[in-house]
Amino acid sequence: MERYLVISSDCHAGLQPEKYRDYLDAQYRDAFDGAFQAQQEQIKAAEKKFLVADINADWRRGHEDDLSGAWDHDARVRVLDGDGVAGEILFPDGITERNTPPFGAGLGLPTDGIDPELQWAGARAHNRWLVELCQMAPERRRGVAVVPALWDIDEAVKEVHWARRNDLRCILIPNVWGAHAPYHHPKYEPLWDVCEELDVIVHFHSGATQRRDFFGDWPAEGEPELPGAMGTYLTEVAWWVARPLNFLIWGGVFERHPNLEVAVTEGTCLWVPEFIQLMDIRYEESHGAQKLGDYRSHLSMKPSEYFRRNVMIGASCMSRREAEARHAAGIETLMWGTDYPHPEGSWPKTREQLTEVFRDVPVAEAAPILGGNAAAFYDFDVEKLAPLVARIGPETSWCGAPDA
Repeated sequence: MERYLVISSDCHAGLQPEKYRDYLDAQYRDAFDGAFQAQQEQIKAAEKKFLVADINADWRRGHEDDLSGAWDHDARVRVLDGDGVAGEILFPDGITERNTPPFGAGLGLPTDGIDPELQWAGARAHNRWLVELCQMAPERRRGVAVVPALWDIDEAVKEVHWARRNDLRCILIPNVWGAHAPYHHPKYEPLWDVCEELDVIVHFHSGATQRRDFFGDWPAEGEPELPGAMGTYLTEVAWWVARPLNFLIWGGVFERHPNLEVAVTEGTCLWVPEFIQLMDIRYEESHGAQKLGDYRSHLSMKPSEYFRRNVMIGASCMSRREAEARHAAGIETLMWGTDYPHPEGSWPKTREQLTEVFRDVPVAEAAPILGGNAAAFYDFDVEKLAPLVARIGPETSWCGAPDA
């Protein structure tokens, strides 16, 4: 019986919020105590603003034990085994279980209204706990350390060294920089240097945008509701997570750092073909316009070639449409994910979704997307995972089509 090796490129974990206190440096615990209740109220307000309060309440009802896998090792193993998922990439959690890291150190890593020192403290608290969680099943888990890189590059470099010493091989940095320098600025060179040197993968995860553009100044009292805010946000959110690639490619970051690896996660993969096509057009054709000077001689390859060499796409909960577009996006570039424990993810109907999405995709094409690409990119030991795959892996006979 043949089974798929399945690795989720997008899962989330976060400690129960009050317990982050134990992982903070002692000098920040008073600040945590003073801000805890207000931060929990802000998360509740965000649930309402993002129209997910009722959805989350329904989602939690009856799923409490399984959703505790957001922080509980045993529950997490039970859920992943039931899904047929052998390995996972672990990002911080957020609104769903109200367990985002403290002081704004969650997925969005905002800069407005943030105390940089406290955000760093919250990030380090999460990273310390994440090391413990990953060590409980090191062959199955790759933790993504939170690194608020915009504030202080020296601190970011130190955190990358700390993460790698503690076997966290991935980092999350902000995909929205606001008033800070964008990623083609020379100040970030030490960060790219150390990530390339230590083989640490840089991640951008969907969610963060220029929030005020869509929702105004909230949760300030008396602010009017802006019509269409959610629709405009949803239309642009994938663009915001892909945007850093524009700066990395055109800024020559991948030219100077050919072994730097980057993953863009939970932003769909439907934008990929037109994104790289547009950059190639600008590279190959637009330079001929007489009003433009030389903007490409620092690049030795086309933008699409850097993309294919240096970038992977964490295509969480792929839709049928995305599976059909797999060749345009690049089979070798795509990594499927469950987004557990979020309600927009595939759990608890992962197997049914796999059957629907990959029902006529040849096994030789489905296998890399479902796990092979992620295994190579994140350096999973597939031999160690083989006994687990033999026990829980989805059967190729009902997910995917026989190879031609």
